Amino acid sequence: MPQRHSKNNNDLAFFTYDEKRKLGYGTQRERLGKDSIKPFDACSLCIKPLIDPLCCLKGHVFCKECILECLLAQKKDIQRRLAAHTAQQKQEKDEEEEKLMLQKARELDAFDQQNHGAVPQYNDRNHSQDKNGFHGANSVKVTSYEEEALRTMKAFWLPSATPEAPVKVEAPSISTVCPQGNEKLKLKTLFPIYFTEDTSDQKKSKFLDKTHICPSCKVTLTNTLSLVALSSCGHVFCKKCADKFMVVDKVCLVCNKACKERNLVNLEKGGTGFAGHGDHLEATAFKHLGSGSGLGLTRPATKT
Repeated sequence: MPQRHSKNNNDLAFFTYDEKRKLGYGTQRERLGKDSIKPFDACSLCIKPLIDPLCCLKGHVFCKECILECLLAQKKDIQRRLAAHTAQQKQEKDEEEEKLMLQKARELDAFDQQNHGAVPQYNDRNHSQDKNGFHGANSVKVTSYEEEALRTMKAFWLPSATPEAPVKVEAPSISTVCPQGNEKLKLKTLFPIYFTEDTSDQKKSKFLDKTHICPSCKVTLTNTLSLVALSSCGHVFCKKCADKFMVVDKVCLVCNKACKERNLVNLEKGGTGFAGHGDHLEATAFKHLGSGSGLGLTRPATKT
């Protein structure tokens, strides 16, 4: 049976509902998959499998080389901004001293003109003077006030007198921060962590990549599990085993090293140093029709 004429009609001055639906008009939602979420055993900076992993007290995991380079770059940037701030303070101090000197010079010129204003001054060699007592424009002495006015004249049409917006350099913070959590981070607060690899023959034959397990319950560690690392020894367990055994016994199940409840650090899942991770795992895009083009343009949906 042929379609109705209204479905095939495309000569109207507006888009019909069927035409909008075929062009994909509206809000498109897509559930983020596994590839869009960072694995628990990946660095938060290079997004690669961890090499000599270090963890902060907030549970963010990094490669040793990556976090050391990041902290070193932050320290260099802090030194650069401190130098710029010091130079700005010195410049402001010099400008203040120059203003005081100019103020004193203006006061002296005003005093001199008040006391010797009626006495003619001859500056030319021949002492030539016209009948009005003037010596021409070249013999006029430019006062310091006029020099300052010429120097600070805001004439945008002159390249030499174009005003510039002053750039204020604020005093930077001297503490380094975590690239993922933005909290204060020091090198001495980082501690190494150790994952327990699955060495069974079945896992070796099935999986080429390394798989990690909980050393207590032998469960394979994934992003769906909550993981806990011990800051005292660095071993990683699932949260169930940590709450069930280590909180009660206060000892590590692998090395028997004493630990306290404050040594239990929950590892953060997902997110990187460049993108955060939240509870909304749904990508939303709003498609609207181009004016006169008949094509669907994609832009992020606005929050309502």
